[in-house]
Amino acid sequence: MKTLLVTEIFPPQTGGSGRWFWEMYRRLPSDQFSIAAGHHEDQSHFDPDVNQPIYRLPLTLKEWGLLGKGGFSGYLRAVLQIQKLIRKNQIRQIHCGRCLPEGLMALFCKLGLGVPYIAFVHGEDVSTARASRELSWLIKRVLCHSQYLIANSHHTSRILKEVWSVPESRVVVLYPGVDTHAFCPAPMDPLTRSRLGWSNRRVILTVGRLQARKGHDHLIQSLRSIIERVPDVLYSIIGQGEERSRLEKLVVAEDLGSYVQFRNQISDQELVQCYQQCDLFVLPNRQVNDDLEGFGMVLLEAQACGKAVIAGSSGGTSETMQTPETGLIVDCDHSGELAMSITDLLLDEDRRHRMGDLARTWVVQRFDWEALTKQAYELFVPE
Repeated sequence: MKTLLVTEIFPPQTGGSGRWFWEMYRRLPSDQFSIAAGHHEDQSHFDPDVNQPIYRLPLTLKEWGLLGKGGFSGYLRAVLQIQKLIRKNQIRQIHCGRCLPEGLMALFCKLGLGVPYIAFVHGEDVSTARASRELSWLIKRVLCHSQYLIANSHHTSRILKEVWSVPESRVVVLYPGVDTHAFCPAPMDPLTRSRLGWSNRRVILTVGRLQARKGHDHLIQSLRSIIERVPDVLYSIIGQGEERSRLEKLVVAEDLGSYVQFRNQISDQELVQCYQQCDLFVLPNRQVNDDLEGFGMVLLEAQACGKAVIAGSSGGTSETMQTPETGLIVDCDHSGELAMSITDLLLDEDRRHRMGDLARTWVVQRFDWEALTKQAYELFVPE
């Protein structure tokens, strides 16, 4: 059975879900799975190395609803091209990167061509949609007509069952994973740390899109308290997003320019080096209205590199770690508990190393892509 993955977010565009799909689908048989991805300015450099057939389509929409300006016409344009691929390649099933907009596109294809679909659900996507009556109505239609749904965590599964009334029998939990060969421990290297601008400082690292729910601002506000006990601390932030300007202004207002480092999107090689050379990884996520962290792949990547991690208590981040052996879950709505947890770990090198060693073992045993892809294939192509 030939399957088409439809996803707007796909490398070289950054994002946790895009990396998930890339890592998983590139390990699936190329004669059975192909990919329809959104356009990207660097796609001509990336696509030739993709094992599966990859088609670039206009999947980026200004409006996810049908009633807004350009909403219906945007969906129509994308659906017509997806249907063309379905006919040409004899596609028998669609996998949707999200409920919206890809899931609605698949629903139109099902109504027009009778091709069934399944949808990935990430947690924050269905939660934030609740703020719109139209988007809520559309998501309900997508959920109702799907064969089944793939939740990225048990937390997301509970949202589907308790908030959206999806029967338990129609929800499957499939965790994202990590390439434990690429993301692996390495000894501290003075030359690499110097090149990163870290030298002999104790470095807190956060990787992820600069969004309010990621909680970068609370960690910045916690730094004064951390500095009192760890005066050589440096907070390195990797990522881009809508919060960048506000975070930079906050650093200036708090007079923390020498304690915070912003790094733009970097290569995979440098990203791994940042994980390997940092002292502690922190994702200070919190819930903002209905927006929350569905899982947190960066927490897996950090642990795979042998690092202890700290994350916020909202969403599904607790499922990425073994608490308190490999990481800690703290309330990131208030800076006090976050600052204390970070400071205690930065000052206890032996504990950090023990946690990092256990973290590496934990991730290799449970989240390596090879094992997760095998699980996915058995789900997608049942005997």
